[in-house]
Amino acid sequence: MSETTAATDAVGSSTQDHISLAEHWVASNYHPLPVVISRAEGVWVTDVDGRRYLDALAGYSALNFGHGHPALTAAARDQLDRVTLTSRAFHSDRLGPFCRDLAALAGKDLVLPMNTGAEAVETAIKVARKWGYEVKGVPEDQARIIVMAGNFHGRTTTIVSFSDDPIAHDHYGPYTPGFDTVPYGDLAALEAAITDDTVAVLLEPIQGEGGVIIPPEGYLTAVRELTTRRGVLMLADEIQSGLGRTGRTFACDLDDVVPDVYILGKALGGGIVPVSAVVADRSVLGVITPGSHGSTFGGNPLAAAVGQAVVGLLATGEYQERAQRLGKVLADGLGGLVGHGIDAVRIRGLWAGVDIDPALMTGREACRRLLDGGVLVKDTHGSTIRLAPPLVIEEDEVDLLVTTLGQVLR
Repeated sequence: MSETTAATDAVGSSTQDHISLAEHWVASNYHPLPVVISRAEGVWVTDVDGRRYLDALAGYSALNFGHGHPALTAAARDQLDRVTLTSRAFHSDRLGPFCRDLAALAGKDLVLPMNTGAEAVETAIKVARKWGYEVKGVPEDQARIIVMAGNFHGRTTTIVSFSDDPIAHDHYGPYTPGFDTVPYGDLAALEAAITDDTVAVLLEPIQGEGGVIIPPEGYLTAVRELTTRRGVLMLADEIQSGLGRTGRTFACDLDDVVPDVYILGKALGGGIVPVSAVVADRSVLGVITPGSHGSTFGGNPLAAAVGQAVVGLLATGEYQERAQRLGKVLADGLGGLVGHGIDAVRIRGLWAGVDIDPALMTGREACRRLLDGGVLVKDTHGSTIRLAPPLVIEEDEVDLLVTTLGQVLR
């Protein structure tokens, strides 16, 4: 062992040592809470000092099935001994079965596998534009995509071009043109924004980063009707909301809506590897031809093995049912705190946005106090915190989460 490595290991022995090391060497693109996790299982994580915490964030829904789900880790271990990467220059024996099963789950024809959520959104944007030129007949370089105020789709240069979050947006110009923003939930504004050059409407069925913002009743159904009538693609970013989180396979299912394109990620990789995908019918994804889009790691055998195992878990319906049933327990518990330190709660399945009374504390302070109480959550937009525990959580653990939050507010 080199002196440098030995010194590093010696420094990284306690919580503060690890935090100091990270603050010195890691770029500050996040503002993490002062906890250093070293092990995890199910809904529980353990820090370097041996203290256990209930994980009520679940990697922003990347860990819908909890930490180290045995079916997912078994799929990964088995594949590690076989082959992990071929690139798409060759076929692998895992890619076809994964895409077949994911297409069946979504009721679509084709899957275009990628890695991260932002990559999947970028892919969907490219597909929509190419479809607009080759199928709809929009003049070249004139395609426009309508997006929603308060959106969060990632942080690439194209995506931040249509973000209205100044932290994500500012100082990254020049920005990519071709996007029109309308208020989320405002159907009249959406209809007025559609022109002959509009190729797609890109939206989150529920805005996660915004604080679990739920659109007005009937909105998604009306968007589906409008986009169909006007010959415009409906792109549903289900990266956070999909794959069981809301009590249905997709959040769009809550309104019996089927978009033209599903954009998936996070939980698709089981918290083990980055896996994302664009899923659509051949009439849309058929515009992609050899060389027109690609990814060295997209659809790699390891990712496909884990992704297929995730789809297998969802195919049983067990996790959707758990999210629905335990979501009611969470909703009842949180409802009892409204007016007692909580101004409002928005919840779908095991996913809740909780508005803390700003006179009481900020969302960041609430997260700090919950950390002290043994619960991990994340704040957003001032006094709002988001709760998204793994779908494997038990009822007594939901009760513990609500009880701890109540203690923090008192």
